[in-house]
Amino acid sequence: MPSTFRIPRATITGVYGRVMSAYARREWGQVPDNAYVLWHHRKVLKAVFSFEGKVRKWDRLDADLKSYAQLASAAVIGCSWCLDFGYFLGRNDGLDLAKLREVPRWRESSVFTDVERDVLEYAEAMSVTPLTVTDELTGRLLATLGTPAVVELTQMVALENMRSRFNSAAGLQSQGYSDVCELPLAVPSTS
Repeated sequence: MPSTFRIPRATITGVYGRVMSAYARREWGQVPDNAYVLWHHRKVLKAVFSFEGKVRKWDRLDADLKSYAQLASAAVIGCSWCLDFGYFLGRNDGLDLAKLREVPRWRESSVFTDVERDVLEYAEAMSVTPLTVTDELTGRLLATLGTPAVVELTQMVALENMRSRFNSAAGLQSQGYSDVCELPLAVPSTS
């Protein structure tokens, strides 16, 4: 389903636009729809790209757990674009596809370990309004992962909330990044 672009799709121009588009095509095969929206405000675009570059360097949380948490958050919020792109990235990073497919229905699935289930529960609890994070769940994660990893997990889920809410509000939907995407992609409401 193509994006509806509630915020109009901008025309990416100029040297910076050519460089950004070339990078996106090299990395992901196409320019992400959210770049067309962010292009309307270059300062925001550059700040987001700069921050995302720094986020990629964080390394205290296991990469698989990070991916599962982001997908769980996107599923709760209903961002089909984020699920599609997240599955694409996870597949390219060599994550277990059986687990990636099961993230939106992790409660019914038997493929996740106890710590993975706690991470998924935490991501969901952070992504609903109001938050439902409990001291007990946070305590289990602290005991298992350590404080720096839980700080990174918390920030990653908060960041995915920002991404998913921005993309959904802007009308962005699955862009087909993963032509083999087997996740049940949520369809955001158009109201």
